[in-house]
Amino acid sequence: MLTTRAATAADAALIAAHRKAMFAAMGGSQEAALETLRQNAEPWTKNMIEAGKYAGWITSDGDKPVASAGLLVLDWPPHPLDPAGEGRGYLLNVYTEPEYRGRGLARALVELCLAEAKERGIRVVALHSSDAGRRIYEGAGFKASNEMLFVTPAG
Repeated sequence: MLTTRAATAADAALIAAHRKAMFAAMGGSQEAALETLRQNAEPWTKNMIEAGKYAGWITSDGDKPVASAGLLVLDWPPHPLDPAGEGRGYLLNVYTEPEYRGRGLARALVELCLAEAKERGIRVVALHSSDAGRRIYEGAGFKASNEMLFVTPAG
């Protein structure tokens, strides 16, 4: 039986493992970098949950966690999309185990994240999507934006 519950700080290792698996499924990252990501994501996730800045959910089949997603709450200046707001949400760590895909689990978790954002008064939620996840997010009402990305070169 599938059940969904709120994530706690005790779930940080699972969320970090799902984050690693999410990026592995997208391809293009070396295993060593993904493992470093997992190791660093675990304490970060624990800290963010404890600080109330990360709200997450985990869907399990019995005792087996099979999907998870989270909403990160960011301080953000007023913006034309939310001229009175002082926060923004960021949807992240959306992952479903391969054998459970196609059952609407990710979509349901995204809806929980968006409901949490609404409850917190957050009007703008952003994310970065894999090609596989794009239809889920578009179905939830997300639109492509003009965001650009700069990454400082390593070294």
